[in-house]
Amino acid sequence: MASLQEQIQKYEQEIKDFNPATAADLENFRIRFLGAKGIVKLLAAEIKNVPAEQRKDAGQAMNAFKMLTEGAYESHKGLLKDTAQKGPVADFSLPGAHVPMGTRHPLRVVEHQVVSIFEKIGFSVATGPEIEDDWHNFTSLNMPKDHPARDMQDTFYVAQNPDWVLRTHTSSVQARILETHSLPVRVICPGRVYRNETISARAHCFFHQCEGLYVDKDVSFADLKQTLYYFVTEMFGADTKVRFRPSYFPFTEPSAEMDISCTVCGGKGCNLCKHTGWVEILGCGMAHPNLLRNFGIDPDVYTGYAFGMGIERITQIKFQVNDLRLYSQNDVRFLRQFQGL
Repeated sequence: MASLQEQIQKYEQEIKDFNPATAADLENFRIRFLGAKGIVKLLAAEIKNVPAEQRKDAGQAMNAFKMLTEGAYESHKGLLKDTAQKGPVADFSLPGAHVPMGTRHPLRVVEHQVVSIFEKIGFSVATGPEIEDDWHNFTSLNMPKDHPARDMQDTFYVAQNPDWVLRTHTSSVQARILETHSLPVRVICPGRVYRNETISARAHCFFHQCEGLYVDKDVSFADLKQTLYYFVTEMFGADTKVRFRPSYFPFTEPSAEMDISCTVCGGKGCNLCKHTGWVEILGCGMAHPNLLRNFGIDPDVYTGYAFGMGIERITQIKFQVNDLRLYSQNDVRFLRQFQGL
């Protein structure tokens, strides 16, 4: 009996000191003590060699040892399971994972630059809805129902309703400003516009414009030219040359298109300027008297000028992007080129 008791006491101490680090350690413990040929069964087999008068005490001691062993196994099994569910402990000494730097879209970069330049000389930013009614998009801008200028703009009509359209220009924002604000007004109107055109490298069904309007007493074409000279200098550099060509727009009279000397070839001729040395960047002119009258403004007292440019066009000149489709394809290889701007 003494020999069996000594063995049980020795193994009890080993069980109490056991602290498995992994599931493999615990499995080895189970096989050693509780397996088919484990210590518990070997010791239980020794009871038959104990004197008859001591077998009751030996059996009780053996049952207590078996319960201790099974309890230790289940306890450690539960602790290891909880640790596995919590996942590995973070090692804060390791270097951090690299997170790629994002970038602003090139159209947003250029739009921000354009707006910032005009804000410096007193223009306020104005925005409006992209779904417009006929009055603000066409009629109020000196384009009545039968006006041929409507044919110049391939319009998306909303639900086949001729009175509601996806705006074809941000001039509709200028119309809303004249309708709701007191004079003088000096605003810049950036935004997305829509035209029903076939998508190609040089055309898209949606694009971005930035239009400006200034209405006050004694505003002249010289004021318009000086404003645009300042814009070109700030956007493209002081060495950039400018020229104006007569043109036609229904809401301005007189009207002009403005070209700048090619910033790529310096006016010598290249693919961007089609070997002319000049690149068109915007249209402009003095506010048409009919436009002012439509909003109750006396053209004999007030005058004004307006201009409008395509953001895609300015972006093409600055970054030499010749395919309009790249701007809306979300190709990260294209967008990564503008990191840090």
